[in-house]
Amino acid sequence: MRTFKVLAVLLTYPEADHKAAADEMVAAVTAENLLAGAHLAAVQRFVEEMKDTDLMDLQARYVGLFDRSRALSLHLFEHVHGESRDRGQAMVDLRALYERHGLAPTHRELPDFLPLFLEFLSLLPVDEARGHLAEAAHIVTALWERMSRHDSSYAGVLRAVASLAAAEPDRQAVDTVKAATDAAARDEADVDRTWKEDNVTFGPCHTGDAKPACGS
Repeated sequence: MRTFKVLAVLLTYPEADHKAAADEMVAAVTAENLLAGAHLAAVQRFVEEMKDTDLMDLQARYVGLFDRSRALSLHLFEHVHGESRDRGQAMVDLRALYERHGLAPTHRELPDFLPLFLEFLSLLPVDEARGHLAEAAHIVTALWERMSRHDSSYAGVLRAVASLAAAEPDRQAVDTVKAATDAAARDEADVDRTWKEDNVTFGPCHTGDAKPACGS
């Protein structure tokens, strides 16, 4: 299914060939007709915006949104397992699922990366793909709800992904994902703040005072 493949491409780090294939991607999702009108329109707007925006600006926006915020991470298991041991086992299980269906992901990207998951879904019959997506729909929904606060067109892409799931996610599950990631983000912010506030100095003249203990 090309719609899942296109959505995967739109959620990866922007490259020149993505811009070059913009019209082809719009034609593919339009012809396949898996997305409802509003979601199709959001994807079409995103692609047109991608065509009209400088590549370096697209790349900077992507990094600023997805690589610098745990709350917007596109690694699905990070939102439910964090760095716990459970995440490792979930990764192993997901990689095995990919391999059973003929997808052999490289070690360059983790199995729970949303674009890679969507690429896997593109290989399946539509009902099976939607069933698998339903298992992650609460995470994707949490992502697009968060993204909507950033006034970013990526919110429309993420919402389009969520709309393809076989079932609506449980509201409590969505709120649990958001609460867990918000708590983790606050912890990270506290650590960063502590490092910034500490005046760390190294060298033989350091005594902990504001000025060096030797030399002038």
